[in-house]
Amino acid sequence: MTNEQLRPLSKVRIGETVKLVGVNAGQGLNSRLASMGLVPNVEITVVGGGHPGPFVISVKKSRMMLGRGVARKIMVL
Repeated sequence: MTNEQLRPLSKVRIGETVKLVGVNAGQGLNSRLASMGLVPNVEITVVGGGHPGPFVISVKKSRMMLGRGVARKIMVL
């Protein structure tokens, strides 16, 4: 798999930095994620994500945790 393939955030390895392309979810989740800084073209670095726990990401010098279901809906390059 190359770094230029569209994939869900849940498939990104720890330590990898990707760019958000879009969110495959309803308006409620989209606006909630946007209010957290998860908007198109923002860079996301995965800092943790051991199974079965939450997915830990870093966005604009802030760390946040996402559930695995939410991470599957966030599409990145």
